Amino acid sequence: MGPLAGKRAVVTAAGQGIGAAIARRFSEDGAEVFASDLDPVLMSDLNAQRTDKLDVTDDAAVEAYAAKVGDVDVLCNVAGFVHNGTVLDATNEDWDFSFNLNVKSMHRMIRAFLPGMLARGTADIGGSIINMSSGASSIKGAPSRYIYGATKAAVIGLTKAVAADFAGQKLRCNAICPGTVDSPSWRDRVEAIADEVGGVDAAEAQFVARQPMGRVASADEIAAMAVYLASDESAFVTGAEFKIDGGWTI
Repeated sequence: MGPLAGKRAVVTAAGQGIGAAIARRFSEDGAEVFASDLDPVLMSDLNAQRTDKLDVTDDAAVEAYAAKVGDVDVLCNVAGFVHNGTVLDATNEDWDFSFNLNVKSMHRMIRAFLPGMLARGTADIGGSIINMSSGASSIKGAPSRYIYGATKAAVIGLTKAVAADFAGQKLRCNAICPGTVDSPSWRDRVEAIADEVGGVDAAEAQFVARQPMGRVASADEIAAMAVYLASDESAFVTGAEFKIDGGWTI
């Protein structure tokens, strides 16, 4: 019997990186996991009760998915995209795409699943919504993260608004704010700047140097926080942002 035994949990962007680590850990800790991703092939090795293709930018698809899954206890919104560049590099299309995926997708998922979460919650323990934000947000400005930082700041605001509205119904809503995490997405960003900084090793070192602890996080370390927020151990925790960044935002 793990800390999530008896809970039904939805995890988006579960095909790789943080989302995959969370889906695996939720399952290992006893939850019935419903994992989704835009590319279902990426979820072939997940130990989830159900894997589905889901485009979180599609209103109708999200509503249909919520109806198919039914009432859940935990909603973990992970889907997102890291835009690289300053305001001078940001087009209107870049802005709209990132806000649609990074912020409005969470709005869609919460709107679709929240009624069932409220209905399923008990008198003592309600549901838990976990939103993936970032240290690069309202917490800290980061170079070349103009759009990304704005979206992740919006995620923190969205999280606090939901927490404030539904705390009286035992519904919790919290945000996780990682620093740099070793993931396929991060590896892509390393490769993208490698030629500019003298190779892959130099690019990795540039990212590592931001964390005073001298390394980047593993996806499993982020998943451990998600387990706490999904479990009854966090029953009195809502509207909070949890920094997991090796001291980057101190």
